[in-house]
Amino acid sequence: MSLTRFALRFAAPPPKVEAFDRYLFIGPHPDDIEIGAGATAAKLAAAGKQVTFLICTDGRYGLETAPKGTTPDELKEIRKAEAIASAKLLGVTDVRFLDLSDGGLYEFSDLQRGVARVIGQTQPQMIFAPDPDVKSECHADHRNVGEAARRAAYFAPYHELSAQYGAEAADVKALAFYMTAKPNRFVKTRGLLKLQKEALLCHSSQFTADSEAFKTLALYLKLRAMDFGFRAFCGQAEGFRVLGQTQMHCLPEAGL
Repeated sequence: MSLTRFALRFAAPPPKVEAFDRYLFIGPHPDDIEIGAGATAAKLAAAGKQVTFLICTDGRYGLETAPKGTTPDELKEIRKAEAIASAKLLGVTDVRFLDLSDGGLYEFSDLQRGVARVIGQTQPQMIFAPDPDVKSECHADHRNVGEAARRAAYFAPYHELSAQYGAEAADVKALAFYMTAKPNRFVKTRGLLKLQKEALLCHSSQFTADSEAFKTLALYLKLRAMDFGFRAFCGQAEGFRVLGQTQMHCLPEAGL
């Protein structure tokens, strides 16, 4: 570790996840928030925080696991209803949709504008999104949504710049990347893994309790919670790569 990076850990530590009152969780698809940060969302909602879910694409091409004969347009509506039910189980009632097509079949500028507008509407202090810098991530929607969230989080406080996207300015304090390989902040989530899995089962067009896909995912979530819990000196946790306003610009040593 460089001397500069070591010093920055003490001079400008990343913000603590639970330090704010208003949160926006951004998901590429209808089930990604639950997978990446479902336990944390439930914990924040239970604590009385303002929590909003924004789902960017409609998941219309997740047909491999949908009932046979389902069309993409039908699946879009099914997945929207599943997302609302899942969020409600986690204690979140404000769920918003950009309704962009699954599979990267949209203009990035439309995604960027949509994310910026919802940030302006909900005024989050912390934004959650998938980490766009994970080298193994091949899904365009995950990378695009993470990148759009990163750009929007940085320019959100600037009134004139936000206006160029048709959005109100918002005093965003921090960005938390989920599905990250390099977490620097952890949220204790003991007792919430069962609820997280129940929320995922609300996405019944994608998962069933006896399917191999769900069993594998459930095992992964358990192992990840234990791994992050070990790093956080607790039983179970979720981990995030958190950037505050200080780390978002011109400080490469602050990044992970």
